[in-house]
Formats: sequence, structure tokens, C-alpha cells
Amino acid sequence: MRQNEMFLLKLGEVVLKGQNRRSFEDRLVANTARRLKSCGSFQVYIRQSTIYAEPTTDTCDMEAAYAAARQVFGVVSVARAVPCEKTVESIVETARDYLADAFASAKSFKVESKRADKNYPLNSIQLSQAVGGELAEAFPHVAVDVHSPDLTVHVEIREKHAYVHAPAVPGAGGLPVGMGGHAISLLSGGLDSPVSSWMMARRGVELEMVHFVSPPYTSQQAQDKVLELAHLLTAYCGRLRVHIVPFTEIQEQIRKNCPEEYFTLIMRRFMMRLSQAIARRAGAKALITGESLGQVASQTMMALGVTDDVTEMPVLRPLIGMDKVEIIRLSREIGTYDTSILPYEDCCTVFTPRHPATRPKVEDVCAAEAKLDVDGLMARSLEGEEWIWVKP
Repeated sequence: MRQNEMFLLKLGEVVLKGQNRRSFEDRLVANTARRLKSCGSFQVYIRQSTIYAEPTTDTCDMEAAYAAARQVFGVVSVARAVPCEKTVESIVETARDYLADAFASAKSFKVESKRADKNYPLNSIQLSQAVGGELAEAFPHVAVDVHSPDLTVHVEIREKHAYVHAPAVPGAGGLPVGMGGHAISLLSGGLDSPVSSWMMARRGVELEMVHFVSPPYTSQQAQDKVLELAHLLTAYCGRLRVHIVPFTEIQEQIRKNCPEEYFTLIMRRFMMRLSQAIARRAGAKALITGESLGQVASQTMMALGVTDDVTEMPVLRPLIGMDKVEIIRLSREIGTYDTSILPYEDCCTVFTPRHPATRPKVEDVCAAEAKLDVDGLMARSLEGEEWIWVKP
């Protein structure tokens, strides 16, 4: 790494905000600084819709910081760059030095310039021509190709410095975590719920997780698997609190007293009641689930209506219109797939009915549920609740 190498983080839809844009920018800067803290000492600030992250010591882990910056929601692209004086000579010298390896492997190049400082005497085209001409002489084996070059040299003229960098890489996009409210996400060990959690965090939602355990029907490995999924999500969300809720007694009472075709529906109703109670204590305003319409019997339109019957909070279902192929693709992209497919069963697979109801009526399910001491079961479950902080 060059001693003065740093990062330029470009904002996405945050720039479209109106009078409250400043609050989005402040949150994004704070989130970025927090995420880079484990990689070393960085000065993080914002100018002209770009976040600058400058290492303040030689001991910063630039590779780790580069990866972390790409996972900050609200950042649309990240570039490793080197600042220099705003003269053609300095820009050419910096590009020749900093991008020497890139030029060595390229057969063609072009220069793209952006003049954020409108007082700069050269316009973008003039600057690109001047810098490109000098670089063509410095690297005579690399042809100039303005249409489809192997290498694009980016030059940005900003307030204090010029910045030279190769093409930026995509960031996580979305909105800064914390600007979309606070919600409780029901996290199982499957493919769907980590993806749905990630999708809502990408919309700026601050998350807490709820996971239901049913020992001895579910194992410690199943719980550890869920905590690992939460840990993988912290790369995007920051630290997460995971509420571990005992569910054995509830499931056993459902099996003992309720018709088999309603087992899953009544179980889901208890999960929603318990999650809502935890959300209210935590100050959260919504619940998040990984349900996709029609994927299984408990996710038909009528079944979802039965589940929602016991909730007063909004239930956010970002996967509702997605198919399994799309969900698997996303889980691979965000890095949760390999953990999700580990063969440890969660409580959703305990006492699965052979012929579940797909067109249930709320009144029928309520009648079946009336045999249970709902309040007592919930109170005992909440008494046994534990929570664990999971950090990046």
C-alpha cells in the first residue's frame, strides 16, 4: 500500500433525500467509521456526496477495510485512491506510480475525469486529454481506447486535492442502517430468514433477532448455526442482539391438544405473539419474516391471514414475491448459503403435520387454539428468554 492510499465511498439514493438528507449522511458517516474501527485508525468525513476514509497510521489493514467499506449499507461504490496536488504533472506522476501494475497488464486505457471543483481551470475533457497524452507517452505499449479499454484511469478534482484511482467496485447500496426504524426479525436456521433480514437492513432497518429453540427436539448445534448466521449478517448490520426463546412446552401442548392439520399454523401464531411482545419491550415497531407466497402450506394467502390475526404490528415480508432460486442466489451473494444448508433442524420442522391445512379459516384455527392456555404458555416462554450479543 502507498502511505497515502485511502478510500472514496460514493453515496447512492441518499443523495435523493430532501431536507433530511443531512441526517442520512451523518448516520452513514458514523456507520462507516464504526465498521472501519476494527481495521485500524481511520479519519472518516463527507464532502460533496462522497465519504473519505483516510488511514491515520501505517498499521491499518487496508484489505479488511476495503472489504468492510463495501458492506456498509448506503454506499453504492468504493474506490481505492491516492490524493495529489491539482496539477496535471502531479496527477500524471501519481497515476504512473499508483497504477503501474495495472498498466503493466493492460493493452489499452483511457482517462475519465470529474471536476467537482468548478473553479479548476481545465474542464473534464481537457483534463482527460492532457493526462491521457502524458500517460500514453509513459506507457507506449498501452494503446489509447476510449470505447472499451482494459483500464480506465479515474481522476477526480475536488476541494483540496485531486484523486487518482482505477474503477470503483460496487458497494452494498440501500440506506444507512438506523434510518429505517427498528424491527424484530424471526431468524430460523434456513435459507429464507437471513436473506429477508439482510434485505430489510439494506432499507435502513435496525434489527434484533428472535430465535425459537425446542430442546431436546432441537440441538445446540442448531442454535449455534443460527448464531453463526447472525454473525455473518453483522458484516452488513453491525452488532445484533439475538433473543433465544424456549418453545418446547408450546409445541408439545399444540401436539397434545390441537388438530394435526393446524400444528404449523398455531405454532406460527405463538411465534408472532412472542415476537411482538419482545418487540414492544425493545421499542421495535415491526416484525420481519422470511415467508414467500405459496412456498409451503403455511405460506398461502389464507394461512398468512391466520398468522397475522394475532399481531398488531406491521409484518414485513421482503421475500413474499420471490421464488427459491432467487432466494438461493441472494443467500450465496451475502455469504449465508453454506451455513443455512448445514443439516441441523430448527423448531419449525418439529411435529410437522402430514397433511397441513392450506385454506384455513381464522375462526377454525381460533377454535382449535382455544384448548390451550395461551397466556400461561406465553408467560412461561418469555420467562425463559435469554439474549446474546453477536458482534462483527
